[in-house]
Amino acid sequence: MKNNFVDIYNWKKQDLEKIFEKTAELKQNPFQKHLKNKTMSMIFEKPSTRTRVSFETGMTQLGGHAQFLGPEHMQLGRGETIEDTAKVLSRYVDVIMARLFEHQEMLDLAKSAEIPVVNGLTDWLHPCQALTDLYTVKENKGLDVTLTYVGDGNNVCHSLMQICSKLNVPMKVGCPEDYEPDQEILDRVKTTEVMHSPEKAVKNADVVYTDVWTSMGKEKEARKRKKVFPPFQVNQSLLKHANNDAIVMHGLPAHRGLEITSEVMDGEQSVVFDQAENRMHCQKALLLELLS
Repeated sequence: MKNNFVDIYNWKKQDLEKIFEKTAELKQNPFQKHLKNKTMSMIFEKPSTRTRVSFETGMTQLGGHAQFLGPEHMQLGRGETIEDTAKVLSRYVDVIMARLFEHQEMLDLAKSAEIPVVNGLTDWLHPCQALTDLYTVKENKGLDVTLTYVGDGNNVCHSLMQICSKLNVPMKVGCPEDYEPDQEILDRVKTTEVMHSPEKAVKNADVVYTDVWTSMGKEKEARKRKKVFPPFQVNQSLLKHANNDAIVMHGLPAHRGLEITSEVMDGEQSVVFDQAENRMHCQKALLLELLS
């Protein structure tokens, strides 16, 4: 049976730890031709910088090839179903990475494909980001930590909650009322504490994480969100409530001056750009696991 990486909830702790071990190895020795003659199709319904470049470069470093398929390059926009696309690509390539708007489309893609499918982001989950995030936490502080996420209960937050639950990392979410994580995710993990005070949420935190206030697909809410979220900005004042040696994380792209200040993002506690680099290393390890 083929493996997919669509939802971290379906992965075991030991499998995630195995990927972390391989990530560390690949970071030290990035050019390994384990995927020689392998091809990955990358479907993008949404714009991307890190997801595209990290996957494409990573596949090249492993000796394989990645092909970019934007909306204008595919028949999806002209009425072909995601299921038919999955079946056709399964005859040509070895793995599919997709960045889609609707999570149900990702599930349909994975169900119909005969090869591994990697979720590069949907409106509900972002598992590749969360995988990278916890590897970066492990690399900097180990996993005996408390992680606080400050901001919108979005797809990044959902996947962080799930991987923290799998790896037994206590997590708190500080968000405005009516912007909490999805109830289904809360029911899955049960251990995440959600609160509406950012100061209480980051108290004694070892990791302070934030993300954009307005995710792709919710641009119509941007004006309203800019009025609601300012108390949840990660700035020096908020960081004073966390542990003195806390690290600061952001999945990028960042809107400096909104969810995070430049002072914090460029400060000594920030590991934001290490985190961005680790996307490539973690995803290479993931591809090796899926295609082994």
